[in-house]
Amino acid sequence: MRARHELRVLSVYEGFFSGGARIVHSDVVLGLAEGGQSHQVLSIHGEVRREATRQRMEDDACYRSLTAGGVGVTSLGRSAGLVDGSVAASVFSGPELAETARSMAAADVILSLKEQPLALLNQAGLPRRPVVVGLHRSDPENQGPALDELKAAIADGTVVACVCCAESTRAAYEAAGIPGEVLHVIPNGVDLIRFRPDAAARLAFRASVGIPASAPVIVFAARYAAMKNVPLFLRAARAFLAREPEGQVLMCGAGMNDTNPALWADIEVAFGADRHLAERIRLLGVRRDMETVYAGSDVVALTSASGEAAPLCLIEGMMCGAVPVTTDVGDSAQIVGDHGFVTPQDPEAVALAWTAAVAGRAGFAPALAASRERFSRTRMIAAYAALLDDVHLEATRLPTQSEPL
Repeated sequence: MRARHELRVLSVYEGFFSGGARIVHSDVVLGLAEGGQSHQVLSIHGEVRREATRQRMEDDACYRSLTAGGVGVTSLGRSAGLVDGSVAASVFSGPELAETARSMAAADVILSLKEQPLALLNQAGLPRRPVVVGLHRSDPENQGPALDELKAAIADGTVVACVCCAESTRAAYEAAGIPGEVLHVIPNGVDLIRFRPDAAARLAFRASVGIPASAPVIVFAARYAAMKNVPLFLRAARAFLAREPEGQVLMCGAGMNDTNPALWADIEVAFGADRHLAERIRLLGVRRDMETVYAGSDVVALTSASGEAAPLCLIEGMMCGAVPVTTDVGDSAQIVGDHGFVTPQDPEAVALAWTAAVAGRAGFAPALAASRERFSRTRMIAAYAALLDDVHLEATRLPTQSEPL
């Protein structure tokens, strides 16, 4: 059996595109590699078109972080549009399967980023390796054929464990028929050195985008997707901006840019005759410095209607001193706790909570500071390391005399 520090792990991604699950998983891989494990990544797609954005693997921040950290990343080279919950195709060519087999043969354990890559990992003839699947949503029924792939892989012993990033994830997948004994909860964590209140960064960011130091600022960090309920956010923004003459709203993420016609249509519908208020909405797109955006904001907002588990934006924003205001979806209410506000799916209620959060920001600071250890990246990575060790130990355990050889 290999020593713990020599464990070889292959992560399989559907692709590199903007989203919290990829950020968390890539951070876990980097942390485990820093701890001495050997990690490689195989991506099914080399490029995707998603949220009205062309996203090349080589341009992705996670790809760059992994490769800079010494983690090898290869791709099957597919280029396609993706929709939530399904890969572009589940039929793989001989060369694609050969490349996958070579990558798997060099690993002791496979990590699948979400259940979608199982369409590849379930193909016949690939090397037999224990697979651990990271689950990052709370709506398994909306993941297309991926849920059936997960059930099949568990039934034949390929998938031996699933990591749920939230209690809501575990409950949803167990209700959908996944055996409870394979579901392990490891809550999301972030780098507390990177994500922290920073007065200098706050002032510098605001100056860089022309926002006065005293202006109340709301940040919405999300990809342009139906589950994020962008129309609700925009209706709340209209109410907030009408009430707050100095207020500013920032929208970050894939599809949150000037080139997305669907977003412009949403803005037109939400603001109507008050279109002039939308001039105080800034579309920032994908940012690689979210710690400075959060530090420069007063409130981190989430208006999702479904699908969320442990939203990374809430954790990152909180750790930078922004007060979280969220709808009650997934584990969001448990994450926010007494650090912010949980609202109904009503634009006026959301806008009023933003105003209260801005006014009470200083009062929330002690609770936010006291919660930092709970959201530590170190805690998250240690839990992943322990689970992978257990999986590998069980896979290499010699049978006892009472067990068949």
